[in-house]
Amino acid sequence: MRSGMAALGGRRRPVLAAAVLAALALCVPASGATAATTESAAPQECGSGSYQASAYRTDDGSWEASNGDSVVYSGANMRAAIQAAVDSLTQGRTQKERAVVWNSGTMSASRSVDLPSYTVLDVCGTIDVTGSVSAGNAAVRGRHASHVEVQHLTVTGAPYFGVFFRNGSDVHLGDIELRLSGGLGIRIDNHADRGEPTRNVRIDSVHVEGAGSHGVETYGVDGLEIGTVVAKDVAHSGVLLNDTVNATVGAVDATNVGTGTGYAAFRMANRNGRIDGGYPVNIHVGEVVARGGGRGVFCVSESGGAVIERVDIADTGNNAILVENCYNVEIASGGGSVAGPGSIRVAARSDFPNTRDVTVHNLTVTDSAIVERPCGDNVTFTDNELVNTTRDVC
Repeated sequence: MRSGMAALGGRRRPVLAAAVLAALALCVPASGATAATTESAAPQECGSGSYQASAYRTDDGSWEASNGDSVVYSGANMRAAIQAAVDSLTQGRTQKERAVVWNSGTMSASRSVDLPSYTVLDVCGTIDVTGSVSAGNAAVRGRHASHVEVQHLTVTGAPYFGVFFRNGSDVHLGDIELRLSGGLGIRIDNHADRGEPTRNVRIDSVHVEGAGSHGVETYGVDGLEIGTVVAKDVAHSGVLLNDTVNATVGAVDATNVGTGTGYAAFRMANRNGRIDGGYPVNIHVGEVVARGGGRGVFCVSESGGAVIERVDIADTGNNAILVENCYNVEIASGGGSVAGPGSIRVAARSDFPNTRDVTVHNLTVTDSAIVERPCGDNVTFTDNELVNTTRDVC
């Protein structure tokens, strides 16, 4: 019997130490793990359900990857083992197949695990990214890939990106933990083809801390659904949407995000929400919570078409809320609070059309200020309770 493995139903599968099971809340793979392709939502526990290939660390510390009864990799390299497991899935497939990673290890910041179309990856350990970074690499990456899932993933270290998808469609990220010492957390874009957006992206939950840039960033996405993003000690934005339309964000919970910068817990930029030259409401945000850091909410550079239902912002070192050259934006439709020193500000720069159709209401604003300068078009502040707060609006 292979070191670190136990036989079950004619298959090899990993034997995980009890401490690892407790730390990662893992389950043991179900019997019959060679069952058919994976088309369902992410399992509740990492590794549960059927899979076709796996990568695992053996008792001597080396790595193996297998598909059925075939060993497809044996060596010292965690990334190579994961990639071999992924590459062993059926070539040219048109249904999803799944690879599971059972243990923790390290990989180089100069390489990526690349996922092709119709791939499901479930990582039941931690990938620690080490060494010098190479631009464009990520712990997990997909380019021109569709129908791809990353069900669970924990990344530490300082990758260029934790997760990176470009020019794809039908991408689903499940439970993502990024406890970083640099780099950008998650970026999903269409940079290689600005004429064709990346489509239908779903992100269930993200915890990101220590990123040297943004926690979650999109650029050129049509159809985005984010559940919850918790961002802590992130250098730039917690969530940044660029040139993205038809997006729903459940909650952004940010602590010390964008400190000393013009970034924000939640930011929209670069014509975010613009559809066919207009700004119908197509960006929906449930709640933005910000403590400390730079700004709480920032809309800029011809973005808009957005409703933010609730805000809870306090102690930001820059504006609590800044709406600058944005159109058709409603903040706090469901109420909320802002506590200074950060102010609420509506503004405009001369290089873009003036700010218009902005409503800020239903807020309790404490030890702060509400300022509109220059005057926007159809800007409304209403039903706000001001506590030790000045109001200077048109």
